[in-house]
Amino acid sequence: MALGDYPAEYNPKVHGPYDPARFYGKPDTPFGQVKIGELGSWFGRRDKNPRAIAGVFSRAFWRWQHKYMQPKRTGIAPFFQVIVGGMVFFYTINYGKLKHHRNYKYH
Repeated sequence: MALGDYPAEYNPKVHGPYDPARFYGKPDTPFGQVKIGELGSWFGRRDKNPRAIAGVFSRAFWRWQHKYMQPKRTGIAPFFQVIVGGMVFFYTINYGKLKHHRNYKYH
């Protein structure tokens, strides 16, 4: 599979038009329905290579796009989500510098 190709599991005759937010692999038990005792075997069945992890993030991005950015009448929520995400990101990368500027209470 090269960059930009459809997943190997995708069949246009069965699945119809391609949706980048959908997983076309073999269906498994959703995470919310997994019992505590089955958690180890459930994680063992996950594909852990870099391509699969990139696919997870890609599907999550496309689901976010379909829900917040691509509707006909989108609201202001996605813009606030990006702003808050940026604020959290920059706070975490600058935390080492910011923690030295704390106000201490002296007795």
